[in-house]
Amino acid sequence: MSKQPDDTTKEAGSNVFSLAAVAKPKKRKDKWPDAVLSRGYSMIPSILLWGQAKMVLKPDELNVLLQLISHWWSADHDPHPAKDTIARRMGKDARTVQRHLTALETKGFIKRVERFKRHKGQDSNGYDLSGLIAKLEAIAPEFEKVTDQNKRRRAKAETKTA
Repeated sequence: MSKQPDDTTKEAGSNVFSLAAVAKPKKRKDKWPDAVLSRGYSMIPSILLWGQAKMVLKPDELNVLLQLISHWWSADHDPHPAKDTIARRMGKDARTVQRHLTALETKGFIKRVERFKRHKGQDSNGYDLSGLIAKLEAIAPEFEKVTDQNKRRRAKAETKTA
C-alpha cells in the first residue's frame, strides 16, 4: 500500500484528498535579488541560445552579440557600445573584439553604422541588429517543428496503455 504525501489530507469517509496550495511560478523579482536586478537586465530570445550551432556562431561571437544586445534599450536606436567596453567586459583585447565584429558583419548578423559627435569627429559605431533578427526568424520554424514533434511524442506516450 502506498503512503500519501504529507501535504495532503483525506476527508473522512471519502476517497477525495485535498492538496496543499500549489506555489505560484516565481516572477523575475523572486528569482533574482534586488541587488542583481537594480543594475538592469536584458531580454535575450531563447532561440538565440538554442540556435547558436545552427547559425554557426562561435562562443566569443555570441558573447559579442550578447554585449550588443545588452546596450539595445530601444527598438528605434541602435546599440553603440565602444569596442574597448566590450573587450574589457569579455576580458579580451580590443583588436580581438574588432575581429569578432567583422566576422559577425561578414556573416550578416550585424551592420556597423558610423556615428559622429557634433564638431568633434567620429563616435563609437552603432550596430544594426536587423540581420540577427532575420536569421532568428529564419530558424524559428525549425524550432517550432521540433516543439510540435515533442508535444505529439509526449501525448502519445501519455496515452499508451501498459
